[in-house]
Amino acid sequence: MTGAILYDGHNLMLRNATGIGTYTRALAATARRLGYRTDLLMSGNAPISKKDPQLSEVLLFDALLEKKPPPRIRAERLLAKAIGKPFGIRPAHYASVGAVHGSSGIRAGFEKTYVAPSVFELASSHFRRYRACATLKLEETPALLHMTHPTPLKAPGCPNIYTIHDIVPLRLPGTTLDDKQHMLRLLRHLCERADHIVTVSEFSRRDIIQFFGIAEERITNTYQSVRLPQELIDKDMDQVAKEISNAFNVSNGGYYLFFGAIEPKKNIARMVDAYAASGSPYPLLIVGGLGWMYEREVEMIEEERFLSYTLQDSKITPQRRVRQIPYLPLAQLVSLIRGARGVLFPSLYEGFGLPVLEAMMLGTPVITSNVSSLPEIAGDAALLVDPLNVDDIAGAIRAFDHDGDLRAELSRRGIIRAAHFSPAAYEQRIAALYKRLGVETARAVAPAVADQLEAGSASLAQ
Repeated sequence: MTGAILYDGHNLMLRNATGIGTYTRALAATARRLGYRTDLLMSGNAPISKKDPQLSEVLLFDALLEKKPPPRIRAERLLAKAIGKPFGIRPAHYASVGAVHGSSGIRAGFEKTYVAPSVFELASSHFRRYRACATLKLEETPALLHMTHPTPLKAPGCPNIYTIHDIVPLRLPGTTLDDKQHMLRLLRHLCERADHIVTVSEFSRRDIIQFFGIAEERITNTYQSVRLPQELIDKDMDQVAKEISNAFNVSNGGYYLFFGAIEPKKNIARMVDAYAASGSPYPLLIVGGLGWMYEREVEMIEEERFLSYTLQDSKITPQRRVRQIPYLPLAQLVSLIRGARGVLFPSLYEGFGLPVLEAMMLGTPVITSNVSSLPEIAGDAALLVDPLNVDDIAGAIRAFDHDGDLRAELSRRGIIRAAHFSPAAYEQRIAALYKRLGVETARAVAPAVADQLEAGSASLAQ
């Protein structure tokens, strides 16, 4: 079947980038390199108006409406909670008129964009009411609907596939704020009814098969990949050292780095305790936005034990050994990764673990967990620790403190290991998946164009 592949853009529109947003952008760019046309489904806060396209665009990107949508939309949400969307959801074709600066960034590379007010929220309400996916009524039937996270939407007339990255809400229910009953029912439904399930590691594939009893041939692991701008990878280390010194007052190889959202499954509290127990003289930088249930971690980061004072030019200057940086642009984040003595990522559970791959491909040694998908991704190229054992994590930090040969060897192995998840290997996996589903390419796309559209899709799950 020819035509466009329709992807959901829910995670592309979030104020803070997420790992699933990274996945969506990278997946769509890979599809374009393979010659597929890609379309995008977005959620709006007001209907698209053909009479006033400028107002439609302004309202689509109005952040205030995230908290207080117009009365008509609020009424539709309330109605959907009561009766669902039994007659389907009809997204409108949205064509940018250039009214909002930067609005094209979200839609970059997608040929058509469809918008429906509160589409993802309404679909969720419909599923709660009927235990079935809401139907999308599109002006053009896509060749494939690929939802990049579990979403109760379906498109008739084409294969419908869904990516389940992991089942953290069910395996570690205390670490997320999801409605567990809703999540369990939805994932059961998708595993039973979807044309195919996609996931991102062999660990997640086996975990989903075991939990839901899905037939092995109905779920495919494609892994993930990272594509960074080459100029950031090739930047001279002397320049990197100057940048991180000027911006963060740290020296090349003189600090540890964690990057990712601050949320319970990232195990930041134990990481901080382990860092303190290690006695390391090198500061710890935590780059990440606030996710959920983060209060304890923030309190620990700000504790007095990590505050010290230095005397310089007759001035007493406070310095923190553990520092949180809420968000960084890609170029600065890449420089911080490259300059770190080591990346710490002792997560409790990951479907893939993009930060581990990103650090390895940049040649930075990694300390990560010996559970979930992380050993699978790291292979023999990282120091694996028990994420529940503070002493084990502290011992690994001390090893990085004192053993330069260990760090150099892990750096060498990491670059080799990262090649297993190269963009070329990822393309082959996606091509095989889509071919098996009978989706034909629409045209050839210049690789340089697709690369430009995908560049910068590093984990950024800060």
